Amino acid sequence: MRRSYLVVSIAVLISLFSSSCAITAKYQRPAIQAPVAYKELAGSEQWKTASPGDAALKGKWWEIYGDPQLNALEEKISVSNYSVKQLEAQFRESIALIAITRTGYYPTVTASPAISQSDRGPNAGGAPGHGASANFQTPFSASWVPDIWNRVGLALDSANASAQISAATLENLRLSLQATLAIDYFTILDNDMQHSLLQDNIKIYEDYLKLTNDRFNGGVAAKSDVLLAQTQLYGTQAQDVDLGVQRHEFEHAIAVLTGQSPSEFSIPRGKIADGLPPQIPVGVPSTLLERRPDIAAAERTVAVANANIGIAKTAWYPSLTLGGTAGLSSGSLLNLLTWGSRVWTVGPTLAQTLFDAGKRKATLRQAQDAYDATAYSYRETVLSAFQQVEDNLSTLRTLAEEASIQAKAVDAAKQSLDLELERYKAGTDSYLNVITTQTIALTDERTQVTLLQQRMSASVNLILALGGGWDASTIPTTAGLKSPDMEDPTKTVNVAQPAAK
Repeated sequence: MRRSYLVVSIAVLISLFSSSCAITAKYQRPAIQAPVAYKELAGSEQWKTASPGDAALKGKWWEIYGDPQLNALEEKISVSNYSVKQLEAQFRESIALIAITRTGYYPTVTASPAISQSDRGPNAGGAPGHGASANFQTPFSASWVPDIWNRVGLALDSANASAQISAATLENLRLSLQATLAIDYFTILDNDMQHSLLQDNIKIYEDYLKLTNDRFNGGVAAKSDVLLAQTQLYGTQAQDVDLGVQRHEFEHAIAVLTGQSPSEFSIPRGKIADGLPPQIPVGVPSTLLERRPDIAAAERTVAVANANIGIAKTAWYPSLTLGGTAGLSSGSLLNLLTWGSRVWTVGPTLAQTLFDAGKRKATLRQAQDAYDATAYSYRETVLSAFQQVEDNLSTLRTLAEEASIQAKAVDAAKQSLDLELERYKAGTDSYLNVITTQTIALTDERTQVTLLQQRMSASVNLILALGGGWDASTIPTTAGLKSPDMEDPTKTVNVAQPAAK
């Protein structure tokens, strides 16, 4: 009868609490109004609005530049960069935390077999001649906390969202490092083009120095003309040598980005192939919410904060624990495995906080305020993303206009230099005017090369601002997070990466 009464009591308790509604935390993404179109696209022929089927920025976005060496370097980011590997490990750590959280649904069973001996002398109250006694025990215990109020469910929602944050953060780092590598690479190519330009001018200046020396020896030119020619030549040579400092620094930076030792890495000299940045399709602003991993991470952070509100609400409800122990206990090892040595206890425990001086209310308020903070942070992230797209569209448009004008300046400087040289050879002008014009021409040509590098870098930054062809659908779903692949380091290298198309 006692056993039946106990079982009925437990069943009544579970059904009583289960009949109550579990705590839920309904989630809705914070609303934000996206503009209809980007302002910098209006009236511009440089960019086109991408259609839904446009596949220009999918997967390996760097291939749009058509540079095999850049392609090879970019491929190493995902597999060799140690910062990426670090975040991959942190993602797998978040997967382990999901598994830990999920164990809250299940009972815990433990065993603690023990053997003990004891004795009590006469002076300690023991019976004379009683001797030592032994005790053998093989107890098992089990406890289970039914998830009546959805505490575990809410914690699991939070853990899943945290893992998705980790995946989005991982992809955001990949994209950022890929963009950094591309910009560094174009800076090296700019450096090489500057070197080639200076080398060409050094050869010309050497010829001019020889010409001036000949004119001086012939009594046509003054000694000051020779000194000016030497100053111009040596100064240009010094500028060329100085370029090596920057090139080596960026080369070393790329080595680290690709997980290689700078002492064993080098990039051969080259130049920016086409001389113009590629045309990049730009979608409507509303699609940006699904195209940037940092926005996805910010949104999932709001989801975590929302789940934490639900967890805070469960503190007002009691905790039911079903526990029991069973085993064998005997003073004789021979009798241990007999029915008479049985020992067992079973019963529910109900725990409820009756007074906490407002702690639960303050905890809930803290969770609600944390949600508000993350929602505002999400909206700020979205607005910053819109700003970055507009900034880079504006930069590219402005630099294109500047490059067009600079090309005219280069042409004019070349014509002016030709005229000045003819006047000097004819003896109607001083060599100072020649050097001044040469300096202007070289400066204009170097500025033209720099503008090209700035345009290439701005195009990379625009791709970065647009999300690099990424899509939020690549973040593992709640079901996908349960896959064994999520625990495999050889598989997580591809987590949240856009498919190459």
